[in-house]
Amino acid sequence: MGNDLVVNNPLRALGLEEKSGEEKQSMMGLVMARAGLGKTAILVQFALDCMLLGNKVLHVSIGEGVDKTRTWYDDIMGLLTDGEKVGSMPEFMQNRMIMTFKESSFSKALLEERLDDLVQQDIYRPECLIIDGYDFEGNDKKSLEELRSFMNDRGLKMIWFSAVSHRNDERKSADGVPAPCHEVDDLFETVLLIKPEGDEMNLDILKCDTGSIDPGSTLVLDPSTMLIKKG
Repeated sequence: MGNDLVVNNPLRALGLEEKSGEEKQSMMGLVMARAGLGKTAILVQFALDCMLLGNKVLHVSIGEGVDKTRTWYDDIMGLLTDGEKVGSMPEFMQNRMIMTFKESSFSKALLEERLDDLVQQDIYRPECLIIDGYDFEGNDKKSLEELRSFMNDRGLKMIWFSAVSHRNDERKSADGVPAPCHEVDDLFETVLLIKPEGDEMNLDILKCDTGSIDPGSTLVLDPSTMLIKKG
């Protein structure tokens, strides 16, 4: 299995895959969309690419069980290969751990405790973190700043969040980042927005401070798979 397996994914297209080791500070990214539009599919593509580069990924799933998250990985891996499942590749599996939280129980303190337990017992030391389902409406900017500071302290290279935007909420930041993230967008180097346009599914690059693509660019996704369409 070569490292070219996931060449056609958004992380490669953004030119971010090699950025992860250069900075002392974590690269923090955000994928936004309305409910049910494929945020997890994009996050899983990022995670798979990190795994293929030999980085350990911790996928924190808030409000979803392990089985559902595992299915996302298997479905996307199946699309990228001839139907392979992640579990059938032990050398690849060792680069992923899924951690789940109930929506009401997720906090920085609990994540810190569980992550430090893994690291201190030499069970798992992630370099990339996915946080799928973080409640941006129920948490303030200070909470996110504390989370970022904790991640920097732990030496994580790359952290991706997902957030739900709402059709009837018109609030936006100067960079065009929609609510509920319009007041915290300065904490993120990269912000992507999944947006349906007729029969197409677009991935708008609202912000990309560390990648090779300029803000205002758009990647076209295949609506049936959420993989980037080959040009």
